[in-house]
Amino acid sequence: MRIPNISCKIEIISNVNPSEDLKKVETAILNIFQNAKIKSDDFSVMSNSRDLHLLEKIYDVIHSNRSQNIYRRQLEKNLENDSTWFYLNKQAAFVGTAALCEEAEESPLGPIKVTLTSSNIDGIIDWLIFEN
Repeated sequence: MRIPNISCKIEIISNVNPSEDLKKVETAILNIFQNAKIKSDDFSVMSNSRDLHLLEKIYDVIHSNRSQNIYRRQLEKNLENDSTWFYLNKQAAFVGTAALCEEAEESPLGPIKVTLTSSNIDGIIDWLIFEN
């Protein structure tokens, strides 16, 4: 995986339900975004970064599972100005699997939302989707 020289803000957030263990939600995020710097409170777990290496597992899943079309459709559907986003299933992430959700309701305990913001958002999408 070649990391492009494109500035991009990566925001990761997941709500913590009263029935959930905060540490398990943190683990779910860290299983997919290994070097994420986690911040949490009683209601949510979040991370902000500008390091595209954080998306390495997502990149690998997109290319190893041949799911480029699914991710491209979601990234383009959610594209607004210089930002786009996608949901990951929180339970799947807890066991180390990056499973895309088209709707928040597909993740029973709520999804992990990943937002990408860049002045070259098309370049970020192209990098994620197409082989480098």
